[in-house]
Amino acid sequence: MTDHKNRSLKKSDSSLRKRSSAQEISAFLDAAAKADATKNGKLIFSLDATMSRQPSWDRAMAIQSSMFDAVGRAGGLSVQLVYFRGIDECRASKWVVNSEALRDLMVRIACRGGYTQIEKVLNHASRETDRDKVGALVFIGDALEENVDKLCSLAGELGLKGVRCFFFQDGNDHIAEQAFREMARLTSGAYFRLGPDSARELAELLGAVALYARGGLPALTDSRQTGARLLLEQIKR
Repeated sequence: MTDHKNRSLKKSDSSLRKRSSAQEISAFLDAAAKADATKNGKLIFSLDATMSRQPSWDRAMAIQSSMFDAVGRAGGLSVQLVYFRGIDECRASKWVVNSEALRDLMVRIACRGGYTQIEKVLNHASRETDRDKVGALVFIGDALEENVDKLCSLAGELGLKGVRCFFFQDGNDHIAEQAFREMARLTSGAYFRLGPDSARELAELLGAVALYARGGLPALTDSRQTGARLLLEQIKR
């Protein structure tokens, strides 16, 4: 009797996770569908490389690489890699069209102990879009160790400048989730949680965002990619 009950509970939990995943994908696409289309799209791809991510770094790197590849396949999009780690180390690459070079740089990054530096990432994005419009900021991280109100204020400023922020959380830190969700909301962006089997889904979704940032609705209409079709369905609702 107990075994049967446990199996039922596991089945229920699995169904709940699937529904939750579907809802998060829908929310992500809803936000991405509102992104402003520009002739020459620009996207900042930023990540937390502090030591807390080390236990799942190999898995996370595979997901991050697949997302980067999806952006590269979209073509015609300028991408910049930003990452922080260690004590006061926050670096930004040059803007490049060939994202393979940035992906190769990313996979060589090793985690180093230190606090999060999301404020620097947001400030950097603000300065960059003042120079030349940035369409979107993607951030991947697992924690937040800074003043949440200050970060939300900076996110709100980015939102006013038209920079939509997409937060991908690695792990289950509740404080980080609340903050990421709020910053995404303030920029009309979206929040999504990384999972062990999410690499393909996230790559498709980010690929669709990249396509839309580059060429708007016509680019999605001409594409046969799954992510593009999903995004089109959301736009046409």
